[in-house]
Amino acid sequence: MAGVELCYLRSTDLAAKLRRREVSAVEVTEAHLRQIERVNPKVNAIVTLVPEQALEAARRADELLGRGETPGRLHGLPVAHKDLVETQGIRTTFGSPIYKDHFPNFDALIVERMKAAGAITLGKTNTPEFGAGSQTFNEVFGATCNPYNTSLTCGGSSGGAAVSLACRMLSLADGSDLGGSLRNPANYCNVVGFRPSVGRVPAWPSDAPWNSLSVEGPLARTVEDAALLLSVLAGPDARAPLANSEPGGGFAQSLDRDFQDTRVAWSSDFGGLPVDLRTIETLESNRRHFESIGCQMEESLPDFSEADEIFKTWRAWLYEIMHQEHLEKHRELVKETIIWNTESGQKLSGPDIGRAEKLRAALYHRLREFMEVHEFLLLPVSQVPPFPVDQPYVKEINGIEMETYLDWMRSCYFISATGLPAISVPAGFTRDGMPVGLQIVGRPRDDLGVLQLAHAFEKQTGYWKEVPELAKPQSNRIDGP
Repeated sequence: MAGVELCYLRSTDLAAKLRRREVSAVEVTEAHLRQIERVNPKVNAIVTLVPEQALEAARRADELLGRGETPGRLHGLPVAHKDLVETQGIRTTFGSPIYKDHFPNFDALIVERMKAAGAITLGKTNTPEFGAGSQTFNEVFGATCNPYNTSLTCGGSSGGAAVSLACRMLSLADGSDLGGSLRNPANYCNVVGFRPSVGRVPAWPSDAPWNSLSVEGPLARTVEDAALLLSVLAGPDARAPLANSEPGGGFAQSLDRDFQDTRVAWSSDFGGLPVDLRTIETLESNRRHFESIGCQMEESLPDFSEADEIFKTWRAWLYEIMHQEHLEKHRELVKETIIWNTESGQKLSGPDIGRAEKLRAALYHRLREFMEVHEFLLLPVSQVPPFPVDQPYVKEINGIEMETYLDWMRSCYFISATGLPAISVPAGFTRDGMPVGLQIVGRPRDDLGVLQLAHAFEKQTGYWKEVPELAKPQSNRIDGP
């Protein structure tokens, strides 16, 4: 198999070829490094690259297989880690000038697990400063561009990861999601981003290990590939007090399932949120695919009252925990939106936090009761298609002004406030050729069910196969005048 072709294989297929020794880990790594060299300068997705380390790890992986040892589930697959994740010996900046020369001496838990499963680390993917905001830019590395139109944003905060996958520079990637940071960039880049249930993927280290708003999870080009990575990331760990006791291996099973007569709630505008008509038009064209696999589709939506207050209170509290020291020591190096969020947290009172906790409990139970009737809830991921890459955030939608830099992402962060599993799966393209994702929300802790429905939809549509023009093999590219 020609080297370039390796970059376009699904991770599950590539993993099988590696295990059968039809191709070596070194060959796979070299192919992806060449793709990075060719494509990354156009999109700025991978901001730290460690080719020598990667090739040495690939050689060790080949030697392991040559000795007859049992390979891990990710054996030989090229990955990169979000630049918020500590990675031993590799520059990890958090997108902040404060940490521009930071080299951790340990691996975060998800990095540990990916390495133990045989993945080959190529480097780090771009993220906004401290992961704040659904637009990937920072003062250390600049902005990451959308691969379908480099004048537009790729979303965020796992923007570098999503772009790297779309451009076939990586096989798999990790990310994190507070208010949509796995789902939003996946939605803008025609890849899959899965926000697991709280505790499904344990996080360590963490300054707020009991906080349940932010989660880590997989990004991939297909749902099966995302499930493969989740099977490695999930599972208990004593360092993460909210971690589920269920091992992750169950996610490596077949995702095929019969959805005949499954009740599914649908809302293309999230019950009246301002949503760009291009997004609605693209999403509405997909209802028939769920009907064709037997789902009973109903226009319905649970009561998301106070979800906005819940999320903003919890987020502000978390930012105070994480960033108050940054403001004390390096305020001049911290961007204004982080200062605003952190200071909002400093102003919170005990009753403010107590009210948010009570409201969140009520929201959870409303969603739980609604989903005893409807097994899944289908929604927009983002309320707008990709916007200019030099625009920090969306300030208005359909003529309605957004009050804060967060408000345009309500369709994502309302779900974050519930703790329910949710995925962004490719759902087609707007008339001007920009990707749109569909958000599938499942019952409490039913991560597998979400993956199964997303997989069934993906098989019906095949949208994931549409490669950005700039990332296509050179022999297949359509060159302009």
